[in-house]
Amino acid sequence: MTEKDRFWRIKLDARLHDPIEKPLILMRTAEGHEGGTTRALREQLGLDRLDPAGRKAVKTADHWASAMDRAAFPNRNEDGRYPKWQQVRFHECPVIINPLSGAEYDLRKLSEVEPDQAAAMALDHLRGLIHPDDPKRTALAFWRFGPDIDAPEIRSLWPLLPADSRVPDHTIFDHLDLVSALAGAFSIDPDDGPALLTISLGPVQDFIAAARSTSDLWAGSHLLARFSWEAMRVICDELGPEAILFPRLRGIPQVDWWLKRTCGLDESLFSTADWHRKETDSNPLFAAALPNRFTALVPANRARELAERITGRVRTFALEKAEDAWRKLLAEAGEPDDPTMPAYAQIREQLKGFPEVHWAMVPWSLVGQDAGGKVAGSDDRLRAAMQPFFESNPPGYLGTQAWRILSGTGGVELEKGWFWTPNPGTLYPALHELLDRVLAAAKSTRPFGQSTQHGYRDSLTGEREWLTADRDQLALPPGQRNDTIWARVATARPAWLKAGEHLDAQGLLKRMWPSLFVDELDKELGLDVDRFVVSTHTMALATSMVGLIERGSTVPESIRNKLSDAPRTALPAELASKLRNRPDADALFRLPGWLEQLDEQERDDERARAEQELEKLLGHKPEAYYALLLMDGDQMGQWMSATPKKTLAHRSSFHPQIRAALEHFKEDPKFVDYAGEARAPNPARHMAISDALNNFAIRLAPAVVERHYGRILYAGGDDLMAMLPLYELLPAIGGLRAAFSGTDSSRAGPASNEGFQRQGNGFVLHRKQLLRTMGDQASASCGVVVAHHKAPLGAVLRELRAAEKRAKTEGGRDAFSLAVVKRSGGALRLTAKFGQALALLIRLREFLAEPGVSRRAVYNTLVWLRDLPPPVEDSAREMLGRMLYWQLARQTQKKTLNDYTDLPGLAANLVEVAMNQAEKPETVPGWLENFLSTAEFLARETRAPAQPDTETGEGRKHA
Repeated sequence: MTEKDRFWRIKLDARLHDPIEKPLILMRTAEGHEGGTTRALREQLGLDRLDPAGRKAVKTADHWASAMDRAAFPNRNEDGRYPKWQQVRFHECPVIINPLSGAEYDLRKLSEVEPDQAAAMALDHLRGLIHPDDPKRTALAFWRFGPDIDAPEIRSLWPLLPADSRVPDHTIFDHLDLVSALAGAFSIDPDDGPALLTISLGPVQDFIAAARSTSDLWAGSHLLARFSWEAMRVICDELGPEAILFPRLRGIPQVDWWLKRTCGLDESLFSTADWHRKETDSNPLFAAALPNRFTALVPANRARELAERITGRVRTFALEKAEDAWRKLLAEAGEPDDPTMPAYAQIREQLKGFPEVHWAMVPWSLVGQDAGGKVAGSDDRLRAAMQPFFESNPPGYLGTQAWRILSGTGGVELEKGWFWTPNPGTLYPALHELLDRVLAAAKSTRPFGQSTQHGYRDSLTGEREWLTADRDQLALPPGQRNDTIWARVATARPAWLKAGEHLDAQGLLKRMWPSLFVDELDKELGLDVDRFVVSTHTMALATSMVGLIERGSTVPESIRNKLSDAPRTALPAELASKLRNRPDADALFRLPGWLEQLDEQERDDERARAEQELEKLLGHKPEAYYALLLMDGDQMGQWMSATPKKTLAHRSSFHPQIRAALEHFKEDPKFVDYAGEARAPNPARHMAISDALNNFAIRLAPAVVERHYGRILYAGGDDLMAMLPLYELLPAIGGLRAAFSGTDSSRAGPASNEGFQRQGNGFVLHRKQLLRTMGDQASASCGVVVAHHKAPLGAVLRELRAAEKRAKTEGGRDAFSLAVVKRSGGALRLTAKFGQALALLIRLREFLAEPGVSRRAVYNTLVWLRDLPPPVEDSAREMLGRMLYWQLARQTQKKTLNDYTDLPGLAANLVEVAMNQAEKPETVPGWLENFLSTAEFLARETRAPAQPDTETGEGRKHA
């Protein structure tokens, strides 16, 4: 047996040390939970012949993992090892707990599953994943597909089965992942054991923001996610994907692709995966779903080597792809490749040290152990390592009441009971907080190397010289570069380059990444995928095209002939699906490209005639504005660090039956303090956060955005950027906010069906699958910019970042900030909390969009609103409400609108929301002015698809 085979057999044994159906059979079978399925699989795989050192690694890993994840509860003085009061029969009370929200979820359906049935289903499921005589592939298949059982009775609940029915806040799969990772580390380094290794890649915002098109924007974020995967892949190849503690990699399309392509898992396992069969750019592989930082559990003696290999891997990947991109340019320009060409030397020089890689490592050997493998209280190495980074003494977690009680240090002991002596796994919180501080110190000492650049700078950032086949060309001013590689490619492939663009190595890599990635997909998966990111112009037109479709109109033959030579463009997935089987589908796919061609024409008369034809077809002038949205989770660092306001008390982690039994200790003040103290961070908590963020980014957010005819540009963890058409913007904002926490849509904005159903605080049902979410206490803030499709993207992105910042500062988090940047000049900026304000904004927009309502309702209101005194007194607020009602009613031409529109209520709500949102009464008029003006802008006639007139039932003339 080779060392590699032994390593993967140890990991397999660790993954099978507990049966995955454990909570359903515990205390219900004669052979116990370690018999049955576990014994049968271990014998089938030959794991019963594992050497003593391997068995010890698995046993120690199990004990450490349990100590890391399970909140400890005390024993009574007379208790033995398994007292009856600590035994929870899960099938009788199948309760799980979301470790982020503290909410309980009753899995009543599981009480109907008999133990023999559960064991048979688990055994059949895992046997179907075995790759004969290949422990590595079998272990990888168990990791990836263990939670995906094909049994209708329990499929949706299976992934959330708890590891310990007494502390049901982490799943059996969380536990098995952690035991497998620890066992692997112990098997490689039995002396020093495991270490925590964290890697951070950059730059992030500057790299993404250097963009001239939505394609550049997508490419920057997707490349960063790919760099992250190339870094993580070093760990995955060597130690298995469960060694990455955060983010959780199970179900990430890029990781699935690796499992199939590189590891050779049976292709049939992926047959239903969207990434395996979607032949469009809505394929999940195009999603930037990985963050730029990750934490891994590795053998301590391999940590430095792995970090250095990671650094080399990602930089080699960037260099090779940039060189591939240059070769594609040469081929398009008809230029022979020459390795001595100056561009290759420029690429090597400009990508030296790119991307940035920072890392830190903390070994568990800092925790002293006694002869029995328990924490040695007299060993101060960990305390000494932590002290320089903390002001408190003892530092960090070592100074908490929980640790003093668990460890018995400082004379702190219970009066009526006792805790088991902790093993080193219990000190995960201390090592994790030390790891964070060591990484911060590493980043602060980043060396800076200056590079000499000559000649004119590149078109995208202006920081480095552009790449050239002839260095003499670098001295040519922009107007004289007619025969460069770039000029020739811009003529031949305008989709790659605009006239005059000359890029540096980073710019070239970003610009060509869509083409390079599609080549990679086609080569590896055989998918016929076109990667054309939806343009801003296409997004602006989306609602108009929806209106055309919903009215049943078709593009006349005369216009179809004109569109035949225009390039096909990517459309939002929901819009593209509506074009299936339409005779004019090809014409509508070409419509945005046709308009972009017209924009570039110099003949105003021809462009004017085309615009008239289009206006006749659509029923109004084509929409010219689109929305760009940036959402970011609030205080995610505090969630990861488990600060007191972002975590639960120890008592909240226990099963209700255990909580009731712990009333025995309620007279012990030290236990009361312990039970009420906030839990420290642990691996299962970090896995739960990652699961929730993955569910948001990969499942829920795409469902919301696509439902509203939008397109996600990136969604990695708690960050999301998307484009949306104007009419769908407001409900999409509310839907995304609800999806982030798993709340009701009505709490974030208006109630609507966004493709998921809340199942309690921190759980949602999506596609018949129960998913964990961040819960009601978690929030996100959102910046939005509404801009003309011709506005420079760089300026729009700067405004977007500013809007997101306003949402978190002026809005106080859990807020949105919407900026309307008008092409005619001027801007509107509205900041408000989610919930009532968003719902009211939609309600007001809908009222103002009615054909019988004049836009002067807002214009006339603004005239007198600016001179109104602040509504400090109740009487002033009542007067403001009456005046708003009078103005809205006066501008309603069809008086029957008053019969079904609660105008007095609408006016009163405007005053109420303004009083709640404005910082003080003096700012109410200004806040209302922004609110009314924003609603009026969003209500203009080109913004809405075809809808019936509320009085006549006929379609609106303008839509």
